[in-house]
Parts: sequence; C-alpha cells; structure tokens
Amino acid sequence: MSGKPVKRKPKKQRSIIVRVFVLGVCVYMIVTLGSLLGKLNESRAELKALKEQETQMITEINELRSLLEGDNNKIIEKAARERLGYIYPDEQIFEDISGN
Repeated sequence: MSGKPVKRKPKKQRSIIVRVFVLGVCVYMIVTLGSLLGKLNESRAELKALKEQETQMITEINELRSLLEGDNNKIIEKAARERLGYIYPDEQIFEDISGN
C-alpha cells in the first residue's frame, strides 16, 4: 500500500444529505396525508347531507305519487286548504299568535 490516508468525509456528507432528503420526503408525506384526511372528512359530511336530502326528496315524491294515484278530490281539497285557505263550514281554525 502507498501509505496515504484515505479520506472518508464525502461519504458522511452524502449520508447526511440522504438522511435530510428522506426526512423532508417523510414530512411532506405526513402533511399531505393530513390534508387528504381533512378533505375526506369534508366529503363524508357532504355525502351525509346529500343522503338526507335524498331521503327528503324520496318522501316528497312518494307523497306526490300517492296524491296522483288517489282520488282527484284529495288534490283539490289540499289545494283549496293550502293555497286558498278554505275550510269546511263546521270546522274551526286556531292560529297561534304567540310567535312560537
């Protein structure tokens, strides 16, 4: 052998650079994962709201179907009561004026 000492400093510098790079990638992945979890929770809440809206719409559609399948007198009576405020002669209407 020649007797010259071999310097190994560049290998340590490379090792430190690789470790810093891997640490940076890990931090980036953790931040991205947290962001995606937040978006997932928002999407789940939106899905829940849309399912509730779907249930309400299905109920309304079923009510309208039953009105269409039923007697036309029911449709006329409902329209007269809701839109025109008509009542039967022997009926009494009570209105809550307390504001509750």
